[in-house]
Amino acid sequence: MSGQRILSAESVCPGNPHKVADALADAVLDTILARDRFARVNCKVLVSTGLVMLAGEVTCDTWVDAGAVVRKKLREIGYDEPGTGFDASSCAIMNILEEQSEELGLAVDRRGAGDQGTVVGYASDEGEALPQKTALLPAGVYLAHALARELCRARVDGRAPELRPDGKVLLSVRYAGERPVHLDTVVVFAQHRDAAALARLQQELRRQVIEPVLAPSGLLDGDSQVLVNPAGPFTRGGPPVDAGFTGMLTAVDAYGPAARHASGCFSGKDPTKPDRSGAYLARHLAKNLVAAGLARRCEVSLSYVTGQEQPILLQVDEFGTGKLPPERLEMLLRDHCDLGIPAIIESFDLRRPMYAPLSCFGQFGRPEAEAPWERLSLVEALARAAR
Repeated sequence: MSGQRILSAESVCPGNPHKVADALADAVLDTILARDRFARVNCKVLVSTGLVMLAGEVTCDTWVDAGAVVRKKLREIGYDEPGTGFDASSCAIMNILEEQSEELGLAVDRRGAGDQGTVVGYASDEGEALPQKTALLPAGVYLAHALARELCRARVDGRAPELRPDGKVLLSVRYAGERPVHLDTVVVFAQHRDAAALARLQQELRRQVIEPVLAPSGLLDGDSQVLVNPAGPFTRGGPPVDAGFTGMLTAVDAYGPAARHASGCFSGKDPTKPDRSGAYLARHLAKNLVAAGLARRCEVSLSYVTGQEQPILLQVDEFGTGKLPPERLEMLLRDHCDLGIPAIIESFDLRRPMYAPLSCFGQFGRPEAEAPWERLSLVEALARAAR
């Protein structure tokens, strides 16, 4: 139909191999930050059959038993029995973390960024007209994370005890113009124990997980196609089936296909890395511009250079929905926010152990208590200055 389009969005469960790697990297980061707030960490993780490998760079004034951290996190995820094919108690752990380059450390000591690159923040008011608000995120992204989160809860709280840790969801949302109007397709792949019980599991997940999460959005109805494990039984999953590596799901962590996202990942990195702190600020700026009514849809890009405090580039794309030209919006942001890496770290209090809970279900659209970059602290000032 004319004027209509479809956007997809994906989320995964904590037992997904790539998300296992992200969670382990952030668990190591959090443990180090809990003992040394000024530690420099860039931890990467590879998981495969019976193996966890830690690599990257760490500079800190403490010692951490990385193996114990890894095994504890694997048990929390659900890989705590041999039947899953990946057991926290018996897997091998290889730790080849090294000390950070002295040259890079000196650049950061001078208040500069710990890496270079362009980060992107995005916000849209497309979900504001829905019965269920979507935190100024693309509707599909918000709902996909909500569905994956509830799938995980159903396993943990015993509603669906036959579930195992791996799983993923995919939604396709139909738009009329810029507004979401219908969930065309809902796909859930859920790892489970008993292949013979697949039909019962499909019915239970529809009734206990999918409908309670998606129906309040007003987008799910009898015309929505709902598929649960459409390829058949999914009894083998996790790292034994597919190796996982840190940062392989950056689109899932960010905004899906609705917006651009940076090439660098979030997990395993301390906040001197703009891949993390800069991306949080970019989301904060985009969300506040939209919440202030200065654009209905907005993308903010920031480019940082290793060793320099301030970004060399700030760009705003309001996709023709802005009340002011992009150049004016950029000026407003510069006037009302310090874009430097040290200022971001201080403003969002990023030197604390807070990252492991963010490693799954997206980095954005979370409650303010968890994610300070979601706060609408600039709305009044931006709106007043724009007037």
